[in-house]
Amino acid sequence: MKKFLLMFCLLTVSVAAKAQFEKGTWIINPSFTGLGFSHSDNEKVKIGINMDTGCFLGDGFALMVRGGGDWSKAVDKYTIGTGMRIYFNKTGIYIGGGADLTRYRYKGGTHDTAWKLSMDAGYAFFIAKNVTIQPAFYYNWCFNDNDFSEYGVKVGFALYF
Repeated sequence: MKKFLLMFCLLTVSVAAKAQFEKGTWIINPSFTGLGFSHSDNEKVKIGINMDTGCFLGDGFALMVRGGGDWSKAVDKYTIGTGMRIYFNKTGIYIGGGADLTRYRYKGGTHDTAWKLSMDAGYAFFIAKNVTIQPAFYYNWCFNDNDFSEYGVKVGFALYF
């Protein structure tokens, strides 16, 4: 019974928050809590910092711009990109995709650039009227070298205006 009540409350909160996914709403989505865990053949394990921001161009459809950085390894990594998100039935479940340009700067002064296709799927769990916690799974496929492709789990929060 407790599980049923919990699921009912979560569904009610999600449905009540449907106005946040309407046309004209702005979203700011930082993922810098240190919970951005991923794996790739080149980097093994890392903790990342990312920031997505965008605007809903239609109900449930957002155009996003993203940036990020990682200075936790011997290679500094900087990423910029653009993409979109589609929220299903105004419940908070979403899928997204986009294209990213990633610049790797090695400690010896050399550098490398990689183009990536990014995909993610997650859930926007409302903790307040305009604030969500957003756990998501993601995959970034690198066009240049599969060693730079990565997958993982990220947790961030989002603000809706």
